[in-house]
Formats: sequence, structure tokens, C-alpha cells
Amino acid sequence: MAEVTGRGELLPDALVLELLQRRLAAGAAAGEKGVLLDGFPRTRAQAVLLDAALGGAVGLALNLTLRESVLVEKCCGRRVCSECGKGYNVADINVPATATEPAIVMPPLDPPAKCAHKMTTRPDDTQAVVLARLAVYKAECGPVEEYYAQQRRLAGFEVRGGIPETLPRLLSDVIKLVEAEKARK
Repeated sequence: MAEVTGRGELLPDALVLELLQRRLAAGAAAGEKGVLLDGFPRTRAQAVLLDAALGGAVGLALNLTLRESVLVEKCCGRRVCSECGKGYNVADINVPATATEPAIVMPPLDPPAKCAHKMTTRPDDTQAVVLARLAVYKAECGPVEEYYAQQRRLAGFEVRGGIPETLPRLLSDVIKLVEAEKARK
């Protein structure tokens, strides 16, 4: 699996769905009443298979968007402490607003002093691999967005800041979307 993802490619649909079905079964056995998936489905075929596996129970697909140039810079700025394994990000994003686009401010998530000299870069966080992943994303995920949009099950969310600024806004929007979905049923 690491070899495939290291090249910026996606895992085969059958493998991803098998892993997901195992996890969903374990969750159901433990009494879980729902699921929030992050980064899945990534292909239209996966979306169709997911709908079939869940009996059409996918209520909503949320598409988080971020300008490509910012996304590349953030991915290339990821660092991992070789000792404790925690992740950080050295990219300092400050894109001013334009007439058509809001500002994007994402300060770095610097490591503590004890980790600063132990930072490593993931081998797949190079500009070439990130751009390859984005090309795969556009080719594979565009049809997923269309699939859910055609069924009126797609909602968009534009990321315009770092985690402290984005998370409260995202949680508020997700709660509103879930409540609206419940009211629809």
C-alpha cells in the first residue's frame, strides 16, 4: 500500500471498500449509529459501491475546497517528528483577499523546541508527488462530486484559514447540514 500511495496513486476500490466494510461492521457491532468518512469515496465507482453497501444511506457528501497553490504549499510544509511521531507544518500562508476571493491565512504549526531538530519530511510530500496526487484527485474525484451533486447530496465548504479558524466554522456548518438532513427525512 505504501508504494502505491507514495507515488500519489489511489488504492484499488476493492481493497478500500473491503477495509471500510470491516470497519463499519465492527462499528455496528459496537453500537455506532452513523459514520463520517474522510476522503472516501474517491471515485464514482466507490460512491456507487458505498451507496449499495449502505443501502443508499449516504445522506450527504461534504466537499472541502482550498486553492490549489495553498494546498501544494501546505502539503510540502508538513513535517513529522522522527522521535514522537507528531505532525507539524512549517508553511506560513498569507494570501491577501482579491476582488473575487477571500484572504487565506494559515500560520505555521511549529514543533516545540524538543522536537524542532528531529523534523523529517514525508517522502510523498514533494511538489511533484503532491501535483500528481492533485491530478489524480481531479480525474477521479470530479465524477464523485458530480454523482452527489446530481442527487442533491453535495455540500461545499471553502477552507480559508488554519485549523483554529476553520474548525468552528466547519463544525457549525456540518451541524446545520445534519439537522437539515434529519428534517428532510
